[in-house]
Amino acid sequence: MTDATPPTATAADAAPDYDAMTRDIADVPAVEVITTVAVHLMSAAAVNLGLDKPDSEHKDLDEARKLINALAGLVTASATEISSFHAAPLRDGLKSLQLAFRELSVVPDEPGQGPGEKFTGPVFA
Repeated sequence: MTDATPPTATAADAAPDYDAMTRDIADVPAVEVITTVAVHLMSAAAVNLGLDKPDSEHKDLDEARKLINALAGLVTASATEISSFHAAPLRDGLKSLQLAFRELSVVPDEPGQGPGEKFTGPVFA
């Protein structure tokens, strides 16, 4: 009778090959990085506004305000660098989030004082 113990995996065997799984960040065009970050900010803001599903338990307008401000700064600062083709849909999404925030606020901000409006100017329906 032999004592057959299973071979043990070494740390090198268990570690995934991240180099093979990811692109080098240097190979990613700036427009792709900017739009990806913007989409993540939009998605997080939408969830914090409770737009992800009816009766969302994730509604947090304070967090949404921060995300919309960051998104507005990014979109405004990068618009000339990424072309209208990429910037226009980001601006539309930003405006939709700003309007949703205004609708959901119990105490609405004054025009020009809402999230991101210091970058975009006042947003009206």
